[in-house]
Amino acid sequence: MRYMILFPMLALAACVDPETPTGAEDFATYCSACHGRTGKGDGGVAATLPQRPADLTRLTAGNGGVFPATRVMAKIWGYTGVRPGELNGASPMPEFGSLLQGDLVPYDGGDGIATPTPARLVQLAEFLRTLQD
Repeated sequence: MRYMILFPMLALAACVDPETPTGAEDFATYCSACHGRTGKGDGGVAATLPQRPADLTRLTAGNGGVFPATRVMAKIWGYTGVRPGELNGASPMPEFGSLLQGDLVPYDGGDGIATPTPARLVQLAEFLRTLQD
């Protein structure tokens, strides 16, 4: 299983400018304050938020054992719309799409179509895949 994760990450690394932050670096910069260093939703500012940040280590478990990469990237980017239970009809999570623009890489979200997707967004989703319990 780990080899299946490692291969896409290595292939992606070959397509990205070496000065582009890694998924782990972007997670530390943009996500860890709320979601915590390990992604469990226990970051330093989590207690000050009106809604507890998601436990990102349970994404695969909550999706029938399959990591929901496309849905994760949509949430990070800001394309998910409103879901039941979100505060005042909106998620407390900011949209990071404008921060993660740059080089594009082909990404197949499972439909057989490789869509040009920001490399940093794919890298961040692939990093989150490594945090799964």
